[in-house]
Amino acid sequence: MTIRNTLPNTLTVFMLVGLLAGCASSSYVTTNPWSGSPNGTTSGSSTGKQIASIALNQIGTPYRYGGSSPSGFDCSGLVQYSHAQVGINVPRTTSSQYNGAMRKNNPQVGDVLFFKIDGRVSHSGIYIGKGKFVHAPSSGKQVEVTRLDNVYFHDKLVGLKRFY
Repeated sequence: MTIRNTLPNTLTVFMLVGLLAGCASSSYVTTNPWSGSPNGTTSGSSTGKQIASIALNQIGTPYRYGGSSPSGFDCSGLVQYSHAQVGINVPRTTSSQYNGAMRKNNPQVGDVLFFKIDGRVSHSGIYIGKGKFVHAPSSGKQVEVTRLDNVYFHDKLVGLKRFY
């Protein structure tokens, strides 16, 4: 075995160790990105609670790009469906939802959260209280509950809006 043969393997090992160390040591905010309570407001109107409850009932539903029914949801489809069940018309796409809702400062159950991913607002979920939201994450996954201080989402939150 020569140095020439082992050098690529050695470099690969060092790169993997560095990558894993970086992931393990990454710090993230453990509080809500809004000022005030670390977990956000758990109160909400009865409409907001109904919206959140409808979305929570979809946990386990498969992600389906363009989906907006219990047979499969994408993120904006889940938001649209949950609002429609209480008689609120919401635009279909995340960007249209982001532009069409009323901006709010303090989260309440049922509010819609918007996330900027890859330079554009492209993901949404419904706030359920105590620093958590329900959403349809991505292909191959199912509707689930995620914490706002999740390492992936904590620094991508760009908006909190309400449609009622």
